[in-house]
Amino acid sequence: MDKKIAIVGAGNLATRVSLELHLNGVEIIQVYSRTVTSALTLARMLGCNYVTNPEKITPDADIYLISVSDLAFSGLLEKVNFNNKLLAHTAGSIPMSELAKYSQNYGVFYPLQTFSKYRDVNFSRIPFCIEGNTPENEQDLMELARVLSKDVRVITSEQRKQLHLAAVFASNFVNHMYSIASELVAEKGLPFDILNPLISETASKVKSMTPRAAQTGPAMRKDQNIIQEHLNMLSGKPRMKKLYSSISDHIFEYHKLPRQTN
Repeated sequence: MDKKIAIVGAGNLATRVSLELHLNGVEIIQVYSRTVTSALTLARMLGCNYVTNPEKITPDADIYLISVSDLAFSGLLEKVNFNNKLLAHTAGSIPMSELAKYSQNYGVFYPLQTFSKYRDVNFSRIPFCIEGNTPENEQDLMELARVLSKDVRVITSEQRKQLHLAAVFASNFVNHMYSIASELVAEKGLPFDILNPLISETASKVKSMTPRAAQTGPAMRKDQNIIQEHLNMLSGKPRMKKLYSSISDHIFEYHKLPRQTN
């Protein structure tokens, strides 16, 4: 890949993706972040320069990977002259068309994964969802993604929006449940890692069977004795109690519905 890349953002996703590109020989020429610490830290790891003023973002890159929060997105990009170079955002929920006002060449470079700045991940298995406003731009982004992953797919903005919603349920909400579980076991002096085998098996099952078929527990069976006992145990935690009750009701109602067949 002989394209020069500028990274606009220095958060979790920008850090992991840019480091992996760098490790695979892709030339990163600049990092932008609004904070000096984040920009400098990442730029040092990549061996490139950095800026904290969007008006000083280099005009010399071939591809700009935009990885900033949705709230900062438009306010930042309108300050930059991209000279119609290829812009690609990494967001799950922003339509590709949002980039049209900043360049004639734009697309999406969306890795479907959760990232933490200082945790390595196996990029070769991460689905990269690509979209481009022209076949040429789409091809350039696919070529860049293939440097990192064996799973590169063309996904429309509408599909990606739905995929991002599904990912929130499958990852963000699930992780929050881990936080609740950690709090509950800690109250009785138990370590969270006692749940690790259960967590691993639950995640493993849905790789070989449907999530619906893998469901177990008192809510699916509508075991009112256990459910009521759990609700009583949560009487001092009204928000957690409400969450438990709502999810239990949803599980039971969901499993009353006819099974979908392909």
